[in-house]
Amino acid sequence: MDLKPNEISSSKMFEGYNKRYKHYSPVLGCSMTFTIYFPPSPSPSHKFPVLYWLSGLTCTDENFISKSGAQRAASREGVALIAPDTSPRGLNVEGEATSWDFGVGAGFYLNATQEKWKNWRMYDYVVKELPKLLSENFEQLDTSRASISGHSMGGHGALTIYLKNLDKYKSVSAFAPISNPINCPWGQKAFSNYLGDNKSDWEEYDATCLILKHNNLLASILIDQGDADNFLHNQLLPNKFEEACRTAKAPVLLRMQPGYDHSYNFIATFIDDHIQHHVQALNP
Repeated sequence: MDLKPNEISSSKMFEGYNKRYKHYSPVLGCSMTFTIYFPPSPSPSHKFPVLYWLSGLTCTDENFISKSGAQRAASREGVALIAPDTSPRGLNVEGEATSWDFGVGAGFYLNATQEKWKNWRMYDYVVKELPKLLSENFEQLDTSRASISGHSMGGHGALTIYLKNLDKYKSVSAFAPISNPINCPWGQKAFSNYLGDNKSDWEEYDATCLILKHNNLLASILIDQGDADNFLHNQLLPNKFEEACRTAKAPVLLRMQPGYDHSYNFIATFIDDHIQHHVQALNP
């Protein structure tokens, strides 16, 4: 049971390195993997700010690293990319792999309160355990300068984690986020199973509900959404979040991108803009 991260792969890219690690997570009660992209370092003592990327349903820590092309901009701008997995794995809970939108690969970045799913605590893993692990084991990372982004379920995770922890993250962005999960089938399925039937508990993990609690948000929220995304009108509901931002007077830039779908082709097209958005906040 090794609490320290062990390197399991390394690959050079844009003069930096994608490095994948495995460790035992006491929070989740299982072994977990995560991947870091380390940009090329200008000096041995240099510390990089970090950008956490939260992936979507069915993904692992590898999808973003292999498909987004984010390393080009991260290398140029000197930002480390941190990609965790999307759920606990290997626990063999009954029903954990029955459907693709719940259980394994579908942690929804919350802390489950229902006994059966007690290990599904991806919120605590991302917000508490992983940053501590990084700061204790990678001296080249400056985890006090952190931003967060993600796609779909991970966009939901990025928005909610940011809004609940404004002191921990300098900025947030999202691609096609599940913006109002209490009002969409994916969210209702996940929340009822993980959190029970109390809808007020659900609202604690809904970006559209959370943004209404903030009237002092200064940093602009960047969201890209493809208008050819099959999930746009029944699952993602970015217009609900935009309306809530207007009500809360929260600065949001929702960019509807003509012809783009829900895939990594869409993410790869606009990822440089997102990294630039975060660089401005991380290096004031």
